Amino acid sequence: MSIRSAKILLALLAVLSTACSPLAPVNLLVPDDTYILLPDQAYGENDRQKLDVYMPLEGVAEAPVVVFFYGGSWRNGDRADYAFVGEALASRGIITVVADYRVYPEVTYPAFVEDSAAATAWVRKQQDTWQTRRQPLFVMGHSAGAYNAAMLALDERWLGEHGMSPQHLAGWIGLSGPYEFLPIINPDVKPIFHHPDTPETSQPYYHARPQSPPALLMAATPDKLVDPQRNTGQLTEKLRSAGTAVETHYYESLHHLTIIVVMADPLQWWEPVVDQVQEFVMRHSSSSSAADS
Repeated sequence: MSIRSAKILLALLAVLSTACSPLAPVNLLVPDDTYILLPDQAYGENDRQKLDVYMPLEGVAEAPVVVFFYGGSWRNGDRADYAFVGEALASRGIITVVADYRVYPEVTYPAFVEDSAAATAWVRKQQDTWQTRRQPLFVMGHSAGAYNAAMLALDERWLGEHGMSPQHLAGWIGLSGPYEFLPIINPDVKPIFHHPDTPETSQPYYHARPQSPPALLMAATPDKLVDPQRNTGQLTEKLRSAGTAVETHYYESLHHLTIIVVMADPLQWWEPVVDQVQEFVMRHSSSSSAADS
């Protein structure tokens, strides 16, 4: 076994066996010299209203921007665990922002969506300091974070609180996201969404419409936590019916966690998740009218 293969195997074992923070060990194998880090940027007053910015080494002025929200059932998560996402995209010429947001029990719906909107609005304003002309802006998330991203892209209420709209987004990317989960079955999620009084408007599926930004939806076929057909499949059909551009990929070899882990540099051979994210961002950057001066 080569040294590289051994490291990959160790990373996989760490991911699958570490209970407290299963993603943290992945960052040990990720390069730290492929980006410039702007850490601990505050977009609000709460300790969890902070984000890290991963800048490409070159071409910042022309680089598209992706704001990434992690998963964790709206109960946990730490932006530091997702440095591998920042590295993966920044090393490919994309400014990448990994944002924390408030979680349960400190808050319930819709506070984490409001935080995601505030982080995105902060990034859009900061583009004026990073770039002479704002480049296309995308939101992206995994699991609960994909829900957050979907709500920003599909429901105009949240960005509207900051003088923005979904039309300011060049596109959005969801990995294994829950987009329609009523009635709520998961007991951990029920109090977060005020079950049994969960509003239908809390579901991204019900906000799909022709004006929605282009979407890239990705899911693992064997996913047992978030049903890929009910969520990714159903939202794909709803968006297509509305005339919205949507690209969908399913992966037989992945599951709910590994679909995001394979974005890490040592594991990108497994499935082309990061390649497809990069291709989507670059394609919609070149054709997008979302960038403004």
